[in-house]
Amino acid sequence: MFSRKRHHCNPCGSLFDLIFKTLLTVLFTVGLVVFLFWLVFRPNRVKFHVTDAALTKFNLKTTTNTLYYNLDLKLTIRNPNKHIGIYYDRVEARAFYGGQRFASKTLPRFYQGKKNTTELNVVLKGQNIVVAGQGNNDDLLSDYNSEKGSGVYGIDVKLYLRVRFKLRTLKTPRFKPKIECDLKVPLDSNGKASATFQTTKCGFDW
Repeated sequence: MFSRKRHHCNPCGSLFDLIFKTLLTVLFTVGLVVFLFWLVFRPNRVKFHVTDAALTKFNLKTTTNTLYYNLDLKLTIRNPNKHIGIYYDRVEARAFYGGQRFASKTLPRFYQGKKNTTELNVVLKGQNIVVAGQGNNDDLLSDYNSEKGSGVYGIDVKLYLRVRFKLRTLKTPRFKPKIECDLKVPLDSNGKASATFQTTKCGFDW
């Protein structure tokens, strides 16, 4: 009779236990640091507003489904935090009409200090194809004709960001929040606007 030899791998088990405990400790430490950071500094949400909008051209040519536009926006970004600065590594503004994007522009990157208000000017000018008057896009043409009569257009502007937060010498990884601004913009024709633009608060979407 031959006896079977049993192979023991106690060192392997010990290694796995060590790795598991190390990862658990790291996760707990990171979670504790984040919690203490929030508890001590209680960061306030950054506030975005569109304070002015000038629309001097917004013409949809139905024969070619081409939208001609000239839209100037003034944005304000308020960082209310006393201890946190913000790196805006990427700021892209996109404009939508009837759910279709018709313009986009990438703005210069910048750093925003503590308790600071930054103003951004966004100029969107040109022409683009939008699908109107076909199937599910009948609403776009219907809305356009209605808003053309009133002289006030519903335009959605979204900001796609890549940001990092700075606390003294510490910097966080990048976050990618999206800012949504639902605007009612009056058309200014030859210096005569059909209405006055109202400052609009933008929504925050992580």
